[in-house]
Amino acid sequence: MSAQADRKTENLPQWKQEEVADLETLIENYESVGIVGIAGIPSKQLQDMRRDLHGTAELRVSRNTLQVRALETAGLDDLVDDVEGQVGLIGTNDNPFALYKELEASKTPAPINEGEVAPNDIVIPEGDTGVDPGPFVGELQSIGANARIEDGSIQVMEDSTVLEAGGEVSADLANVLNELGIEPKEVGLDLRAVVAEGVLFDPEDLDIDIEAYESDVQTAAARARNLSLNAPFPTATTAPTLIAKATGEAKSLGLQAAIEDEDLMPDLVSKADAQLRALAAQIDDEEALPDELQDVSAPAAGAAGADDEGEDADESVDDQDAEADTDDDDDDDEDDGDGAEGLGAMFG
Repeated sequence: MSAQADRKTENLPQWKQEEVADLETLIENYESVGIVGIAGIPSKQLQDMRRDLHGTAELRVSRNTLQVRALETAGLDDLVDDVEGQVGLIGTNDNPFALYKELEASKTPAPINEGEVAPNDIVIPEGDTGVDPGPFVGELQSIGANARIEDGSIQVMEDSTVLEAGGEVSADLANVLNELGIEPKEVGLDLRAVVAEGVLFDPEDLDIDIEAYESDVQTAAARARNLSLNAPFPTATTAPTLIAKATGEAKSLGLQAAIEDEDLMPDLVSKADAQLRALAAQIDDEEALPDELQDVSAPAAGAAGADDEGEDADESVDDQDAEADTDDDDDDDEDDGDGAEGLGAMFG
C-alpha cells in the first residue's frame, strides 16, 4: 500500500473505509482479479449469477470510486481505467482463460429495449411468424422486413436484417422484436480485463478456441517427437523407441552379414533353410535331393518365383525393421550361388 493511497483512505468516512477494506481483502484472497461490466442486468438475475459463481469466483459490486481506491492500494493500477459505468470486482483462483470461458457460457439471451445499441446485426428470420393477418404485417414492413400475408398468417419471406450492429434500437423495432419473442442480446457479466500474476489480460487475449489450441499443441508435440527420432536426439519419451529401432537395425545388419551370434543363430538357420528350399524347388531331378526336400513344388514363375519365396522368408525373420525386409537382387544371386555350391558339395 502506498503512503498516498493510505492517507486518502484514512480521510474517508468509516463505512467507506470498511468497504475499501473488504474490496482489498477480495483482491488479496484471489490469484486473478478482474473488472466485469454489469450494465443492463436486473437485480434478481445479478444475484442468481453471484450465487452460480459461488465456489469458483467472488463478485463484489461497490461504488466506482471505492473500487478505484482499493485497486490503487493493492497496486493494480492497470485495472483502474476499466472502472467505468456499472462495474464490479471479481476474484478467482482459476486462470483468466477459465474465468472468461465460464462468464461467457453463463450469458443468457435477453430482449433489447428502445434506445439500446445493437451488439450485433438484428435479423428477423424467414418463416411463419405465427401472427394472424392484421396491422402487424405493416409494422414488420416499416422496420425493413420482407413480410406479407400468406396461407392465413403473416410470413417473413427471407431472412431480413433490420438493424446492423452499433445501431440504436427504435421503439417500433423493440415492439416488433418483443412481439416475435426475438432476444437479440446476451445478458451476463462482461469481463473487461483481468490481472493474474502481474500480467494484464484483455478479453481479446482470452477469447481463444480451446479445441483448436489443444490440436495445435498435440501437433507440435508430435512433430517434436518425430524430430527427436529422426535427429536422433534421445529424450525420456523417445529413448525406448530409439533403442528398439537401433536393436532392429543391428539385428538386420547381423542377418545380412551372417554374423554367427548366439541371438541371431535361430534366424540365420531359418534364413538358410528358406534359401535352400527355394533353390531345391528349381531342381527337376528329385532323386538328387534328400527325402525332406523331395516334396518341394517348383514355383509357377520359375526362378523369379524362387527369388520371391526367398525374399518372403527374409521378411518373416526381419519384420522388426521395415527398411530391412527384403534382399536386393545381387544378394539373392549370391545366396543362390552359395546354395548351389552347398548342394554340389552335399551330393557331388
